Amino acid sequence: MTATERRTTRFRRLLQGPELEFLLEAHNGISARIAEEAGFRGLWAGGLCLSAQYGVRDSNEASWTQVLEMLEFMADATTLPILLDGDTGYGNFNNVRRLVRKLEERGVAAVCIEDKLYPKTNSFIGGERQQLAEIDEFCSRIRAGKDAQRDDDFCLITRIEAFIAGWGLGEALRRAEAYHAAGSDGILIHSALATPREVLAFKREWGDRSPVLIVPTKYYSTPTDVFREAGFSIAIWANHLLRAAIPAMQACAATLAREQTLLSVEDRIAPVAEIFRLQGASELEAAEERYLPRRERNDRAIVLAASRGSALGELTADRPKTMVEVRGQPLLAHIVTAYNAAGLKNLTVVRGYLPAAVALPGLHYADNAEYEDTGELWSLARGLEHPGEAGGDLYVSYGDVIFRRYIIDLLAEPADDFVIVVDADWRESANRGRGADYVRCSEGHSRQAYYREIWLERCDPGIAEPECHGEWMGFLRVRAGAVPRLGELVAAMIAEPSGRRAGLSELLNRMVAAGEKVRVIYTTGHWLDVDSVADVLAAGRFA
Repeated sequence: MTATERRTTRFRRLLQGPELEFLLEAHNGISARIAEEAGFRGLWAGGLCLSAQYGVRDSNEASWTQVLEMLEFMADATTLPILLDGDTGYGNFNNVRRLVRKLEERGVAAVCIEDKLYPKTNSFIGGERQQLAEIDEFCSRIRAGKDAQRDDDFCLITRIEAFIAGWGLGEALRRAEAYHAAGSDGILIHSALATPREVLAFKREWGDRSPVLIVPTKYYSTPTDVFREAGFSIAIWANHLLRAAIPAMQACAATLAREQTLLSVEDRIAPVAEIFRLQGASELEAAEERYLPRRERNDRAIVLAASRGSALGELTADRPKTMVEVRGQPLLAHIVTAYNAAGLKNLTVVRGYLPAAVALPGLHYADNAEYEDTGELWSLARGLEHPGEAGGDLYVSYGDVIFRRYIIDLLAEPADDFVIVVDADWRESANRGRGADYVRCSEGHSRQAYYREIWLERCDPGIAEPECHGEWMGFLRVRAGAVPRLGELVAAMIAEPSGRRAGLSELLNRMVAAGEKVRVIYTTGHWLDVDSVADVLAAGRFA
């Protein structure tokens, strides 16, 4: 099977091949793309899910033209062959032949029609009360559909509802024989039992006269090898993407209604960038690069990770603090993941203690060989010296602070040259009995602060409680145009006798003293500074 084959040809190969194949339900363009990325080789456009995504019942309440419109989006979003759940064909033989022509025009590979009356009702709702079509009349739909197709490989599958309606195996076989003679390319045998007893009985009697498809929605606990051994052609997972999405949406909606804030859901949902990816935004970006050339910015981050972290004892005997594992991954890996989730991939890590132990792939590295008797500012200078594909905005953070991508989103938004984030819940840090970089700002945290520009006045571990507005979390964002000014200030400071051991808090104070305006964005939580063994345990919960 090759990608250059027509979708109809690829579907017919799936249908007639010797191995059991699988189709996954998709109900719009994005679910179709997700199914293809997962590795499926074909899609089922199920009537239940197509109607449900419109918010209507699976009783032909969505018109067949609405179904066609959605199928066109799905066919555009994926290269996979699509089998449409065409219900009853939306009418008699005339509707079926028009449907087949319209499906072929939209690149749909096959259609399945069921032997019930129009308008249909879902098979799992009062099945035994549902009326089946007369065999001769339904055969006229099959013949008309096959006569209407222009592509010889387009497939028309017939779905037998005899078991659903309570008519038994004999009726199912009688109908299968008639439909096969009328030109059906395959039989979908349907059952509402919790075991595969009915479909297995049908397959034993029918044999290999034509391919047989099944929908194991009700008999889901049956091992798949049972279907393989029975010789079924295709198993359809008919509604599971939609059903998986519903509880996730319900939980998210309930949380938002209850808590009236996005903070508790943001890290449990897909980033907006993932939606862009699935939509194919990168292809548009490439086209814009071709047709609308422009210079792209390239933001980068410097992660200061030179220290050993001796307070962690044996945990850092053979590795620096940034490589201590939390949930099976080094702290640094969690930091990289958070930056990547925010769309920032250009990372330079400044190493010091046991530099060879810091070797995660895909990162740039700079080394502070004098880490034992120098401070954070010295490490920052080493990071600024590293070329690291410079050119965009610069983010600076520590190698022992893990965080949510929300922090990077906060930093990125303001247009100011220098931006920091401050945790307004600073007393929590004070109660942990460790040193912290406390700040005094032009205004304390309040609801009004979201509407005002707040500026740093001082950063100092010794700020008294009445003057303290929060704790600086160790994150600094510098706009691209201000990076040279930052570099000049860092170079000037480390040239001073006290500069070798200076920390980043001293850099912030020097910036303020030099007349630079440092914008403060308040937040509460979403980060963790790992200083002790207790912090490592807390980091496991945080991660």
